[in-house]
Amino acid sequence: MMSKKVFCLVLGVLLVVLGLPAEAQQSKKVPRIGFLSPQERASNMPLTEAFLAGLRELGYVEGQNIAVEYRWADGNFERLPELAADLVRLKVDVIVAAVTQASLAAKNATATIPIVMVAVGNPVDAGLIASLARPGANLTGTSTMADEVAGKQLELLKEIVPNISRIAAVWNPANQVYQKLQLGEVEATARSLNVKLQKLEARNPKQIDQVFAAIIKERTRAMMVFGDPLFSIQRKQIADLARKHRLPAVSSNAVFADAGLLMTYGPSFPESYRRAAIYVDKILKGGKPVDLPVERSTKFELVINLMTAKQIGLTFPQSVLYRADRVIR
Repeated sequence: MMSKKVFCLVLGVLLVVLGLPAEAQQSKKVPRIGFLSPQERASNMPLTEAFLAGLRELGYVEGQNIAVEYRWADGNFERLPELAADLVRLKVDVIVAAVTQASLAAKNATATIPIVMVAVGNPVDAGLIASLARPGANLTGTSTMADEVAGKQLELLKEIVPNISRIAAVWNPANQVYQKLQLGEVEATARSLNVKLQKLEARNPKQIDQVFAAIIKERTRAMMVFGDPLFSIQRKQIADLARKHRLPAVSSNAVFADAGLLMTYGPSFPESYRRAAIYVDKILKGGKPVDLPVERSTKFELVINLMTAKQIGLTFPQSVLYRADRVIR
């Protein structure tokens, strides 16, 4: 009887001991993704959720068979190199870098860990990759080519307010690479439309207030807000001030229209984030960034806020309304 008890005890201990390495090995198999963003967590949640939804479609569930290490710069671009270095120290399997500045920080932090860029405006001109077809090095991902879209935003603004001759262009010099690409495109379009630009810089919420003071002082009658993480975070502040001063305004991200800005035209950012998950899946399964072409956005959205139009006393041409993908009434 005693020998039977001893046998069972030894067998139980043996099973536990044998099981420990298996469990340890299983835990090691859970890949870790580093998620680097210049945004703040709260304002970026819809896009983050689009990325996680893309992962779930591919069988990855955060907290179960995949882990995500989030690093948020809260609109402070100078923090991105430090946050990128932190992810490298953690030896994550893949770094997902949101927009241009985060992608540049990730590229400067590692030449070995695969990087999936998300919604980068123009990765070739930004110096991130060699070409869309053959990105080279350890980067690939999705591109919105948003600098090209910036010119279209100016054209739309001119179409709905045809008699304007001067437009304020609000940009963030802290986001230098991406913003300058947009600025170049907008300047070229302004020349073709015979429109003068009032170029105004804003690096923080306080300077956004100063921007509107400058617009009112110069009696500029319309404005465009460049795509930028700081401006996305402060979109309600911007939309409220634009309505207060009865300024027709356009930007690239639909969240601005949802916050009360008159109009937005640009790529579908949730779609770019969702498709970034496909790159993560391919890399985790052995794919190399150098062999994965960068994907350009194919879905663009024109969103019009008719409530704001009514508040500022503007009537949209039917030709523009017909082209809208979504109208906020």
